Amino acid sequence: MNTQSDEVNLDEPPLDPEIPDWIPARGIQLRKAGVQFEAVRVDGDEGRALADRLARMTGGNPGPVVEEANGRRAVYFLVPVGSTSYRSWPDGVTRLTAGPNRVSYIPVPALNGLTWPLTWRYRPTTPDRLVHALLLRGALHPEEP
Repeated sequence: MNTQSDEVNLDEPPLDPEIPDWIPARGIQLRKAGVQFEAVRVDGDEGRALADRLARMTGGNPGPVVEEANGRRAVYFLVPVGSTSYRSWPDGVTRLTAGPNRVSYIPVPALNGLTWPLTWRYRPTTPDRLVHALLLRGALHPEEP
């Protein structure tokens, strides 16, 4: 019996080695915090301003940032696993992490297609690039002029 086929499955897009495997091919999926990344969530206009400030600090490449169009209008900064631990974070910042008796899930949209209410404010640029947690924390407290 021949189990090999030259047919192409048109339902599944081809895999691109530059696209991280945690990004869904279509739609939205929840990813468990602590596996590929964790997240820092800042809601509303403050989160959007923070994302743009971080982008200016990094030459336009802050790492992957997801934003929500409804509800709290949350902004999710995807950071390396463990990078938010043992640091104080100001009020209004929510850490989505995993640990003993704690499970968090982070919504992740596809790069293209129907993903409302989520979209990428800053798309992932390489599979191993995430938001730098210390830079993010510094951007939370910009120096006053």
